[in-house]
Amino acid sequence: MSIRLGDTAPNFKADSTVGNIDFYEYLGDSWGILFSHPADYTPVCTTELGYTSKLKADFEQRNTKVIALSVDGVEDHKNWIKDINETQNTDVQFPIIADKDRKVSELYDFIHPNASLTATVRSLLIIDPDKKVRLIITYPASTGRNFNEVLRVLDSLQLVDSHKIATPANWNDGDDVIVPPSITTEDAKNIFPKGVNEIKPYLRYTPQPIK
Repeated sequence: MSIRLGDTAPNFKADSTVGNIDFYEYLGDSWGILFSHPADYTPVCTTELGYTSKLKADFEQRNTKVIALSVDGVEDHKNWIKDINETQNTDVQFPIIADKDRKVSELYDFIHPNASLTATVRSLLIIDPDKKVRLIITYPASTGRNFNEVLRVLDSLQLVDSHKIATPANWNDGDDVIVPPSITTEDAKNIFPKGVNEIKPYLRYTPQPIK
């Protein structure tokens, strides 16, 4: 099964480093990040989980829960966490799913035969509170993910959901945003009291709302 943007993220139950988890219950009404790792005790994954752990406050600020996945077992996960904490100077508290039977990996299409028949690729999904998939990023096993980009996309998605805007290339929180083509310039001036800068009839900027 191939999951695409806008699809409902399928629910699952699985064992993890914090016990049995029902994915939907774990997320509750929060945003969620589900990301897969090729294997435990691998160097790139170690840096990724360590950096994610250090972003705990950033994810909490965005009402977002993180959950990782690897095809290894719970005991391997728990022992690996000790290494992550030691080498990355952190304290991993988010759950890591044990997916030895690869049921969750296959449900989410995390195993790509061109890369490996048994190990997952570096896939990451952002899931909104309605359980809809809003972002899918897949990296090769050799390349660590950019979690600052994940935070940037979260900021964009949450801003887009609360205001009638879009975000331009390389946008960061606090930058000007784009007025969508579906809104006329006349209406935009009423919707966005901070002003509208019209470069072209289809390209209009306004200061970021709530900033």
